[in-house]
Amino acid sequence: MKTILCYGDSNTHGSNPAGGRFGPHQRWPGVLRDTLGADYWLVEEGLGGRTSVWPDAIEGEHKSGKTHLPVVLESHQPIDLFIILLGTNDLKMRFSLPAQDVARGVGLLAGMVQRSTAGPQGSAPKVLLIAPPPFAPLTGFSEMFHGGEEKSRQLSGFYCEMAGLLNCDFLDAGEVIVSSPIDGIHWEASQHARLGQAMAAKVRAILA
Repeated sequence: MKTILCYGDSNTHGSNPAGGRFGPHQRWPGVLRDTLGADYWLVEEGLGGRTSVWPDAIEGEHKSGKTHLPVVLESHQPIDLFIILLGTNDLKMRFSLPAQDVARGVGLLAGMVQRSTAGPQGSAPKVLLIAPPPFAPLTGFSEMFHGGEEKSRQLSGFYCEMAGLLNCDFLDAGEVIVSSPIDGIHWEASQHARLGQAMAAKVRAILA
């Protein structure tokens, strides 16, 4: 059985743009699990507000993906494939980051995974880096993410470049799904289903 760990933010957690949380078989890791079948074990590590490497003085330092990553690697080893889907929260105005620095933060996490011994027989897990889709027009999050819409459209190019530098796999979620017009950031159930199903073929190819 292959173990896949999904490391992300509220969209991996399954936050519904209309409120609440989608069920286990609605959010994209669950859809991926159901599509792949019994030969794969999926671990969901989605935390609302999680950044790549930036401690959040307002929401808490534990929101940094870098802070929690060593615990996740050690807790769930051996991990065959580590999927990273982060960067949305890095675009909050309080961090004032250019899109390239968001990609660098996510790349730092990927490098940590690649240098770990959390894979089978003490090897490093394989890494799949996913660029989040661009924002839809922001509504309630417009002040928090002021300036983030344009930056969100730049992420996929920088993520692709980072994946090339790290020699890891890459998927542009923006080619598969769109963010919800309800809040501009989270995804509706239909988009979770599309992403989970599209990723199944990618995962099978990586772990073949």
